[in-house]
Amino acid sequence: MWREIAPYFSPPPELANEFGSYRSPLIFADGRPVKTPADWRLRHQEILDQWHKVMAPWPPLIEKPRIECLETKRRERFTQKRVRVEIAAGQTADGYLLAPDSQGPHPAVLAVFYDAETSAGLGQGKNSQWLDFAHQLTKRGFVTLSIGSPGSAWKPNLGTAQCQPLSFLGYAAANCHTALASLPEVDAKRIGVIGHSYGGKWAMFASCLYEKFACAVWSDPGIVFDETRPNVNYWEPWYLGAEAVRQRIPGVPTKENPRTGAYKQLVEAGHDLHELHSLMAPRPLLVSGGSEDPPERWRALNHTIAVNRLLGCSDRVAMTNRKDHTPTAESNQQIYMFFEHFLKPGGKATTR
Repeated sequence: MWREIAPYFSPPPELANEFGSYRSPLIFADGRPVKTPADWRLRHQEILDQWHKVMAPWPPLIEKPRIECLETKRRERFTQKRVRVEIAAGQTADGYLLAPDSQGPHPAVLAVFYDAETSAGLGQGKNSQWLDFAHQLTKRGFVTLSIGSPGSAWKPNLGTAQCQPLSFLGYAAANCHTALASLPEVDAKRIGVIGHSYGGKWAMFASCLYEKFACAVWSDPGIVFDETRPNVNYWEPWYLGAEAVRQRIPGVPTKENPRTGAYKQLVEAGHDLHELHSLMAPRPLLVSGGSEDPPERWRALNHTIAVNRLLGCSDRVAMTNRKDHTPTAESNQQIYMFFEHFLKPGGKATTR
């Protein structure tokens, strides 16, 4: 299996050691270089604190999130449970918990998307056949939990939380991780996260902001700020552009329709998402790139490779590429091999 996926852990020769205009995460805010792993732990915390300050901090994590079973069914060669998971204080999300018949504890994957049904293989929408990540992973021996948006994806229900919507999604995923980890059939140290598009943004923020995810797959979310791509739309109020006093008109920022919220602060201060990527180190990540994440994104990912190199780690950052936004049979097979390699017994996924 490693022979199959190993090529995806190296950028094309023309992009090797190309770092673009992104500021290195291996430089402290005061300009000092990060020279040792001990330095990196301090810098890691500095990045995390900076982003939480701009996006507004998370509420306290739930110590023991409730996971209530609403219905149980046999399906193919696994058990399907419709569940209700506590994602925030006084707030739940319905989803699907799929568990293989084989004896556990099993590695697990949280799958996030607009709805819970699509990832669980119960979706009816266009291209849903390529988005049933949880369904396919369960058939490969993983316990999976699929959840959808808290409220509408475009008007998310944040409850009493004050943070930006995309940060809140990461918070909800962190609580889902805790719920999964509490299950006897799950190996708590081997839990990954995956999402596509909107779900890819969600999975990225979840895994970068919460270190207990052992590895992650981000399917074509747009892994950096890019105002030349309308679908890489972190500026929208349902992601990072929320403000209490005003709501901008959806669309690419212009002089007439300027940036707002945390997005405005981050861009104007020279921050970009490569800083969050670096928080994954040394945990493995795969960018399943399509139209929004072409090979040029290696310029951002090379910064996380540099952090891993400082930590004495290699083969932790991967990217595959396809032409279109929608996943394909080939790109999905690459995803499943990534999870099998890193999360199954003997894998190299690392949690702190």
